[in-house]
Amino acid sequence: MTTPNTPTGSTSSTSPTRRRILQVGAAAVPALALGAALPGTARAATGQSADAAAAPATLRMPVEHDRHVRTFMAWPALSSVWRDGLRAVRNDIARVAYEISRYEPVVMLARPGQAADARYRLGGGAYHRISVVEIPNDDLWIRDFGPTFLVAPGRIAGLDTNFNGWGKSGTDYYQPYRNDAAAAASLLYDYGVDRIRAPFVGEGGSLETDGQGTLLATVSSLVNPNRNPGMSQDDVECALKQSLGVDKVIWVPGLAGKDITDCHIDCLARFIAPGRVMLDQPGPGAKAPWTDVYEETKRILRSATDARGRRLTITELPGPDRAEIRGRGKEFLSSYTNYYTPNGAVLVPQFGDYYADAKAYSILQAAYPDRDIVQVNIDTIASGGGGIHCATQSQPAVPPAV
Repeated sequence: MTTPNTPTGSTSSTSPTRRRILQVGAAAVPALALGAALPGTARAATGQSADAAAAPATLRMPVEHDRHVRTFMAWPALSSVWRDGLRAVRNDIARVAYEISRYEPVVMLARPGQAADARYRLGGGAYHRISVVEIPNDDLWIRDFGPTFLVAPGRIAGLDTNFNGWGKSGTDYYQPYRNDAAAAASLLYDYGVDRIRAPFVGEGGSLETDGQGTLLATVSSLVNPNRNPGMSQDDVECALKQSLGVDKVIWVPGLAGKDITDCHIDCLARFIAPGRVMLDQPGPGAKAPWTDVYEETKRILRSATDARGRRLTITELPGPDRAEIRGRGKEFLSSYTNYYTPNGAVLVPQFGDYYADAKAYSILQAAYPDRDIVQVNIDTIASGGGGIHCATQSQPAVPPAV
């Protein structure tokens, strides 16, 4: 296991987003709350004339490895959640932010009273590709509570998926989430991006797309009364297609109640490219029911076709040997599949099982030959049940206007 590195970079001491609306892509527009649901497929919000707005371009969720403008992250806020691990998890977040900043700008959300500490811990102002914005938050899982960005030619919007703390109120998994639930709207307002409120409750980690009309999702995390009571699987699927601009949803069962997310897809299966899926394979020592989840997911993906009729090619990414990483806690997420793809790189956990770490490196390098594979020690983040993907949210570049 590598020794934690303190980032040599640092943050900008001020946030421009509190003082002016930034231009985002081809044209920035005021943030709009568009109600609880959209009347049809998600559309690009416009400030155009009635004639131009009559047939707006369809917004869609892009594949994550399309080019980004920046990465958003969040500074862990609560000692009541992380207890003695708060300093260590902040070190992990700082390390991930620094590695991403080598490839694209990073914006770190932090509570106003913690922003100065975040700036100091992230490097003190000398490294301009990391900045801190003062937006109240509770925890670091910005993939789930942040906006899911949608794009169309010349346009961008952010989908607010109505974060409700993974539906864990009244359970042992509950943690405060009031600030996190409001963060997507605040962030979109600050960056001058239209806000669309989703007609479902979910999280960004429950949504995985190929950018060509296909979505992967688990039934357990979305068709669940703790998020969407009274909605059938067909109802949820219709809402996803409406909101994300997708044509087909490939559902896998997942597993409810065994982790805080009810088995998010981003720890299980990811699109490498259209028609190509990376599948998380439990490492030696893994047990049921997670081995059953893997087997069932593999069976479904082997027989599935995407929105364009292609059969899926599956690459398996084996996890580390549990015997090699013992002592990390029962919530420890030992998934290499929860990786993140900033511009030109793939950030992946390094767990200290040297054989498994090296194998994950080689598999990812073969899958992403034009990218640097960057392995990062995130043991404290993983002890909280998440990974690098969970701790990041990308703002995609806006496609050229047609």
